[in-house]
Amino acid sequence: MQSIVDSAIPATVSTTAATSPAARLALAPHRAEQAVLDGGWWPRTWNAAEELPALVTALAQRYGPIRHLMLNETVWPDHVRRLTVGSQAVRIGWFATQDPALAIALTARDEQLDLLVVPPSTPTAAAERALATAADPADFTHAADILAALPPQA
Repeated sequence: MQSIVDSAIPATVSTTAATSPAARLALAPHRAEQAVLDGGWWPRTWNAAEELPALVTALAQRYGPIRHLMLNETVWPDHVRRLTVGSQAVRIGWFATQDPALAIALTARDEQLDLLVVPPSTPTAAAERALATAADPADFTHAADILAALPPQA
């Protein structure tokens, strides 16, 4: 179920990779069919227009063009529907039923990449542990459980 887009948010955001800092991303060294997650992502903010271009760029460098991202609509306040990164157009889907701890990317070859989303306010040491767990193809912990195991934030 896709949410209604706020009229104050542009439906399409265009950017270049140089306009945003590199994504804080940890990816599994190889794709394992039995793995629960393909890696983890630690955005700096909950601003999708600022954070998603770097994520798309980093994923495209490893997996080829990204055509679709799916995110939870409740934790991200702005709901852009399309993102243009360089010459690449990416559709963004916002879903209330999607786990807030999970971002799903679909490649141009229809490969699904499941990424842990570490909240921006997570302390560095805890975020790095969560990213390492998510990027370990031998670890079968689900995204929400990785976040639940983090120490409480002050």
